[in-house]
Amino acid sequence: MRTVLMSVAASLMAACVYVLFFMAPEEATQPIEAAVDEGSVYERAYSPSIGPTDATVTIVEFFDPACGACGAFYPFVKQILAKHSNVRLVLRYATFHRGTPEVVRMLEAARLQGVYLPVLEALMARQLEWTINHKAEFALAEAIAVSAGYDKEAGAAQMVTPEMDKLLAQEKADIRTLAVDKTPTFFVNEKPLPEFSGKHLYELVVSELGEPRPVSI
Repeated sequence: MRTVLMSVAASLMAACVYVLFFMAPEEATQPIEAAVDEGSVYERAYSPSIGPTDATVTIVEFFDPACGACGAFYPFVKQILAKHSNVRLVLRYATFHRGTPEVVRMLEAARLQGVYLPVLEALMARQLEWTINHKAEFALAEAIAVSAGYDKEAGAAQMVTPEMDKLLAQEKADIRTLAVDKTPTFFVNEKPLPEFSGKHLYELVVSELGEPRPVSI
């Protein structure tokens, strides 16, 4: 645990930190055609999620797919989800890096095609290949997505629908409402972290589960 927290602390010195989790639990597949303002400022009807829909604890993460320090939180939050089956993760988009809106459109097109997690995993595993000088290079990202099962011909049309425009606009509106200014930003059962660290994230999760304060994960 100490090693993980030291890694997280070091990564916070970077401009942004990204967290991504690739787990087998059930994944929400609500189509983006649903009204984009359906739900709440924390979770919209279209928001991708991993874990049981009736979970006691919901972690909402605002992330940018091109954020460079993604490795720090990845193993730590995977441990949380693996240890606590009653925890659910909701992913929200914070497109702070140049070129990221197009990558998010592609991710959502991949979700319509039923390959969201494989594409997301491939993009993050090979992030250095398509994120150059803090800018997302879409052509490179698309080639990686194709290798994970993405249909770029179908995606070209799916990426530019009015529904996709509304989705991105809603994400930006919710970011403004919640004053999200960095990635990742976490909310646990709609509560912000008292301080940004892996330790505080885990303590809040455990507190919401009604369990004793942990010494470590």
